[in-house]
Amino acid sequence: MTPAARLSAAIEVLADLAARRRPVADALKDWGLAHRFAGSGDRAAIASLVYDALRRRASAAWIMGEDTPRAVLIGTLRLQRGLAGPTIAGLFTGERFAPPPLSEDERARLDTATLADAPPHVAGDVPDWVLPSLARSLGDDLLPELKALARRAPLDIRANTLKVDREQVRAALAHLAPAPTPHAPHGLRLPVPEDGRGPALHVEPEFLEGWFEIQDEGSQLAAGWAGARPGETVVDLCAGGGGKTLALAAAMGNEGRLVATDGDPRRLAPIHERLRRAGARAEVRTPRGGRAAPDLLADLDGAADLVLVDAPCTGSGTWRRNPDAKWRLRPGSLATRQAEQTTVLDRAARLLKPGGRLVYVTCSLLPEENDDAVTGLLGRRADLAAAPLGLAAPVRRTSHGVQMSPALTGTDGFYVAVLARR
Repeated sequence: MTPAARLSAAIEVLADLAARRRPVADALKDWGLAHRFAGSGDRAAIASLVYDALRRRASAAWIMGEDTPRAVLIGTLRLQRGLAGPTIAGLFTGERFAPPPLSEDERARLDTATLADAPPHVAGDVPDWVLPSLARSLGDDLLPELKALARRAPLDIRANTLKVDREQVRAALAHLAPAPTPHAPHGLRLPVPEDGRGPALHVEPEFLEGWFEIQDEGSQLAAGWAGARPGETVVDLCAGGGGKTLALAAAMGNEGRLVATDGDPRRLAPIHERLRRAGARAEVRTPRGGRAAPDLLADLDGAADLVLVDAPCTGSGTWRRNPDAKWRLRPGSLATRQAEQTTVLDRAARLLKPGGRLVYVTCSLLPEENDDAVTGLLGRRADLAAAPLGLAAPVRRTSHGVQMSPALTGTDGFYVAVLARR
């Protein structure tokens, strides 16, 4: 496919998203199935265009004066890709599979429109209703942080210290030019080309041997700050696919008792193969359906040294990676997540033994899901107190924990708070 034909395809996918309001991965998959002539390089390039357009949807629409798929993509080419008006016009020719030529108004807006007078939610490319919450969290750094949140995320991996160290992984992947992550001691960051198509890490021999896992540096830091130690009884209460479970097992050196579970059994499906590949030991407890389902963790109440709660949340801190999620988020979704966080925090607190630690993690920038959730738990449990985090990485200190962010930390927007049972 020509570059112009890829633009037409991206507009088609964006139109599908606008009409059907569904995850972008589903729309891209359906487009690929309906256009089997497109090679893997074409599909990757189209996906990159679509994701960039979703990252800059509000600001691109402001530049072009309308919120159509075509207008958003044109504005994105200027704002995100840095293309000049004549270059964009050279792609919009109407010839063969190229999009129709630019109108006079489109050419004029490309040449003259700016974001100087755009409101913050437009300049920062977020829904307007969530802006007050983000302002609470980010303060004077609101706009720089939102702009960083609209850029592409880096590609980070974590060396599996159960098998190797970081330098061994770095040497094995030298052909991919990895560099140490700025803050995480076992992390490496790989360059991603302009087209956004990163290396196929899952086919690298070292990945198949369990030498490393793909994990954002912020997630690595959150798991490390949990402070899991060999010989402890540790519960990963919202383990999902097991990314942090693997990091906990490595920190414990496979010594002690590590229990992983999740309220959604479907999310746990990948964990078994990941544990096998990494050589990590953990007891996975998969919930069964039905109202009469037993409490899988009842035998651990009052026995855990450490409970990690990587709580279900809006994922606002990962909008660099999942830009469609921010446009599908609704106030009702936030309220639902807050209720889930209350439930899981109360369950986690019952697992702690005296002196035990509860580490609460979200990938959210919204204080309602972070400090507010911890405040609520502290109000319900007088035997818990916030514990300090002594950190070298640049973070925002909050009332009860720390907030990572793309502009300040260079990571996804993870929040971490540590509570200790008296």
